[in-house]
Amino acid sequence: MNLPFKNILVTGAAGFIGFHLSRRLLNDGCHVFGVDNLNDYYDVNLKKERLKMLKGNERFTFYQTDLSDLKALTDIFTAVAPKARGKIDVVVNLAAQAGVRYSIVNPHAYVQSNLVGFVNILECCRHHGVKHLVFASSSSVYGANTNMPFSVHSNVDHPVSLYAATKKSNELMAHTYSHLYGLPCTGLRFFTVYGPWGRPDMALFLFTKAILNNQPIQVFNHGKMRRDFTYIDDIIEGVTRVIFAVPEPDPNWSGNAPDPGTSYAPYRVFNIGNNNPVELTTFIEAVETALGKKAEKQLLDMQPGDVAETYANIDDLYAAVGFKPETTIEQGIGAFIEWYRTYYGA
Repeated sequence: MNLPFKNILVTGAAGFIGFHLSRRLLNDGCHVFGVDNLNDYYDVNLKKERLKMLKGNERFTFYQTDLSDLKALTDIFTAVAPKARGKIDVVVNLAAQAGVRYSIVNPHAYVQSNLVGFVNILECCRHHGVKHLVFASSSSVYGANTNMPFSVHSNVDHPVSLYAATKKSNELMAHTYSHLYGLPCTGLRFFTVYGPWGRPDMALFLFTKAILNNQPIQVFNHGKMRRDFTYIDDIIEGVTRVIFAVPEPDPNWSGNAPDPGTSYAPYRVFNIGNNNPVELTTFIEAVETALGKKAEKQLLDMQPGDVAETYANIDDLYAAVGFKPETTIEQGIGAFIEWYRTYYGA
C-alpha cells in the first residue's frame, strides 16, 4: 500500500482501540511507535498480551511512560526521530483515563492523564513538526443534549461527568494549537466501542463474564438505555481513513455563526459510531443468544454521570472519508464471545 505517512506514534498502544489500530497500521506497512503507561485501571495482563502480539512485528517500537511526564515524552519524540528518518508524521492520541463512573471516584487521575497529558502531546507535536494529530474524544461530550442523532454541529457545553468535561477540553485545546501554530488536528468522538480484546469494565465484558459464572448482571435504568454500539473493526477502518485525511481550514466558516464541527483553522471533529442505537435489553438478548444461556438481571436506576441514550450522526465522517459501519450487533457480539471463550478458556 502506498501511504502518504509511514511513521505513526500511537499513545495508549496497549489499550483496546490502540492495540487494534497499531496492528492495522503495521499490517498496512507503517512503522508504529507505541506509548503506554500500562496502568492498573484494569487487568495489566490483558494489556501485556496485546503488546506481545504487537512486539512480534519488527516495525513496532514500544515505550512505557506516562503522558503527564513531559520530559519522558519529549525524550521519546527525540529518540524516535532517527528511527523515523527524522520525524514522526502522525500522532494518534488514544491514551486517556477512561470511564465515566470512575471519574466521580478519582477525579485527579483524569486531570493528570486527560488534561496534563494532552497538553504535553500538543507541545511535542508542535515542536517536532507532526503533520496531523488525531485524538480520541468521546460521545460523552454531548452530556445533557437530547436532540438525536448527536451532531458535531451542535453545542456541547453541558457535560454531565468530569470525564466528558476533560474530553471537551481536549477539543478546545487542540483547536487552540491549530489556530496558534497551524497544527492539523482531528478529534474523534467514539461511541461505545466493543469487540475482541475489549476493556473488562465495559458492559459486554461484564455481562459475558457474569452470565458464564451464573451471576446476576446489573442492568441500569431498568434496561431502557440506548447505545450506539460500534464494533472495533468498523472503528479502526474509520480511524485509519482519518489518519490519512489531514484537515484543511473551512473557507465558509464564519465567526458570526460559529460552527463547532469545523473551523477557519486546520481542525475537524467527527462522530465515529454505528449510526444505529440499540436498546440495552436487545443487546443483552443478543449476548444470551450467542452464549446459549439466559441472564439473571438485577434492574437498577441510572448511575450518576450517565446518559439515557447515544446516537451518532456520521454524515460528516462519511462525506470526508467514506466511513460506513458494516458490522451488526449479532456479528460483533458473536465475535467477541468467540474470543472471550478462547482467551479465558470459558
